[in-house]
Amino acid sequence: MDQRTLAAYDTAAEAYAEDWHSQPAPSDLHDLIRRHFTPGQPTVDIGCGSGREVAWLAANGYPAVGYDASEGLLAQARARYPGLDFRVATLPDLAGLPDHGYANVLCETVIMHLGAGLVAPAVRRLASLVRPGGTLYLSWRVTRGADARDGAGRLYAAFDNRLVREALAGASLLLDEEAISASSGKTIHRLIARF
Repeated sequence: MDQRTLAAYDTAAEAYAEDWHSQPAPSDLHDLIRRHFTPGQPTVDIGCGSGREVAWLAANGYPAVGYDASEGLLAQARARYPGLDFRVATLPDLAGLPDHGYANVLCETVIMHLGAGLVAPAVRRLASLVRPGGTLYLSWRVTRGADARDGAGRLYAAFDNRLVREALAGASLLLDEEAISASSGKTIHRLIARF
């Protein structure tokens, strides 16, 4: 994880949580989850932030645990959803998470905060979490040209989408598209892979 990005999230965790929770619900993401994830099966949200999607997953029949690198964001998640499970883990390693431990793996707009050299290892590690027959939903905010940082110092890496596809070799791609997020209004690329 890019350290300046992590510091930005830790320093202003409450403000980021307020922003995300005030955005419209990500109805497009929820529709895709309903279509492709298996209800009632172990689910993980990697880069769960302040817990909004973990709460939605749990409320909609996907028993979920959330992981994030930011202790500040995890504190926000635990305060908002005290009955849910939130833990620390950092891409690309995700130390302590079991291989093939989950039927459903969600990683929504996270990997763009990694340096381009860490994108493929992170995607391979995410794939390793998925059980045979399971599903990975992966998205990232699209940055064109060169890497960029926002005013808070968060990294938005520019990388070739082929890095992600090659890291998912052997999986069946059910979705591979660029879209506008219904929640943030930002351009994202999203992939859904079945293993």
